[in-house]
Amino acid sequence: MESERSAIIELHMAGKSPSEILKLLNNAKGRRAFIYRTINRYKETGDTVDKPRSGRPYSVTTSALKKVVRERIRRNPHRSMRKMALELNISRRAIQKVVKRDLGMRSFKRKKVQFLSGSVKEKRVSRSKSLLALHAIGVLENTIFSDEKIFTIEEATNSQNDRVISASVSAIPDKFRYISRMKKPLSVMVWAGVSAVGRTPLIFIPPGVKINAKTYQELVLEPVVKGLSQTMFSGQQFVFQQDGAPAHTANTTQDWLKHNIPNFIHKDEWPPYSPDLNPMDYSVWSILENKACSVSHNTVSSLKISLCREWEKIPQETLRAAVEGFRTDSGPSFPKRVVILNK
Repeated sequence: MESERSAIIELHMAGKSPSEILKLLNNAKGRRAFIYRTINRYKETGDTVDKPRSGRPYSVTTSALKKVVRERIRRNPHRSMRKMALELNISRRAIQKVVKRDLGMRSFKRKKVQFLSGSVKEKRVSRSKSLLALHAIGVLENTIFSDEKIFTIEEATNSQNDRVISASVSAIPDKFRYISRMKKPLSVMVWAGVSAVGRTPLIFIPPGVKINAKTYQELVLEPVVKGLSQTMFSGQQFVFQQDGAPAHTANTTQDWLKHNIPNFIHKDEWPPYSPDLNPMDYSVWSILENKACSVSHNTVSSLKISLCREWEKIPQETLRAAVEGFRTDSGPSFPKRVVILNK
């Protein structure tokens, strides 16, 4: 190290530039910054010796400590670094350095997921494979994905990234500092559907109306879904998707679909507990909510107006990308006819 610094200073005194020194020393230490620091230190102090360092050297990490921390994490990864630091009688900062720098680990937030029994997992796998097989041969190309969601008049917020920039908390105006929440905010249920080529209008379920098989058929299937072949798909056949809600899986609803929709995914073919498969759930609803509910509304009418306005503003390319996210790469070869589409 010292010999390299001496060589750099000799070349510098000979009139060589840092770039020339770098080439002559065969990329000394592999860092141009090392040459600049050495030259600057020589100019400031007349020497190449390191400056006194501030603070205590980082020496708490030992092989024994690494081993102890690694073993504790192995036994129980759901550990608090603060508690681990207290137990080992070292600082939390030291624990963080051991975990991140020495062990190459970092902490992750746990996620809430739907509980799935063994039988449900098997159904999800087998039915998903069937859908993939149909998607691979183009059967699901003109699929319209549908869903319902309840929107409230309250402002939508994401606690993970909802921040306010200010010099202090007290300096933040109240309208930005707080997000009001009600015990039972006014709300409206909305039905909608999207495909790669279009979208349905938003259907608002009247207040006080319970969505059962009869109302679902009267409010959604008859006036909207029945004519989609002409209104959205230019006379082509399409595949209708819905989840496993009771109104959707009712025998009368399934019979209605058999007689009125050329192809639909049968109630026994859509994977159970699978909102992660529906573009409405994993993408479209959140896009709409972030736009339409960026501020709170005083009335349900105001909320409806905002929802309709922002619904029409969503670019079709955004909806197409969400739909194509249902399956973006080719999967393994499965039997070509597993999901029973109604003839």
